[in-house]
Amino acid sequence: MRYPLIFAAVAILALSFAQPSLATTQWNLGVSIGNEGVNGFQFSVGEYYRVPEREVVVVRKRGIPDEELPVVFLLASRARVAPGAVIDLRLGGMSWMDITLRYGLSPAIYYVPVNGGKIGPPYGNAYGHYKKHPKNEWKKIRLPDRDVVNMVNLKFMSEHYGYPPEKVMQMRAGGRQFVAINDSIQKEKHGKNGKHKDSDYNYDDDDRGKGKEKAEKSEGKGKGKK
Repeated sequence: MRYPLIFAAVAILALSFAQPSLATTQWNLGVSIGNEGVNGFQFSVGEYYRVPEREVVVVRKRGIPDEELPVVFLLASRARVAPGAVIDLRLGGMSWMDITLRYGLSPAIYYVPVNGGKIGPPYGNAYGHYKKHPKNEWKKIRLPDRDVVNMVNLKFMSEHYGYPPEKVMQMRAGGRQFVAINDSIQKEKHGKNGKHKDSDYNYDDDDRGKGKEKAEKSEGKGKGKK
């Protein structure tokens, strides 16, 4: 009659020693799954906009394409709303410009100052609008979805990596997707330690989730250049 009690005691003792290993296995499994679900582009988006990787993945799983992820987080940051609110409007059929105006934002938030003369596709149309209207009338500009996506990714990549926007535009004009462009810039900009090299390009704190208004020095330098 004592054997069941002995077996039970042994089982409890074994379980107590095994518990840390079990917890470690579960934790490692979670990390493995999480990292596997985040590609380089998604990681960079989360890093720039200062949101957890899992939040970027959740937005992606709701049906937002990779190249539109920066648009979601830019609008959420500027409108001071949760990304989910922006996604609901998008999945409800609203264009990116409709959502921009819905939150009382101006198309001026998409502008990126660049150097150079004539700007060709796929950026020529958007910059044509900014050039056509005085800066105090940029709120009248209406950009189609493709232009919003192009401009936001241009802003995100050039600021995140301290990379010349003109080079991003050249790669995009060559037909490359933003995920591929991001990978190329990462390989070029990352040092051996995996960290970004120093840059004198100034970030827009508001777009990066700080919720503070600061003027970019780059906009001052590029003022008047289209």
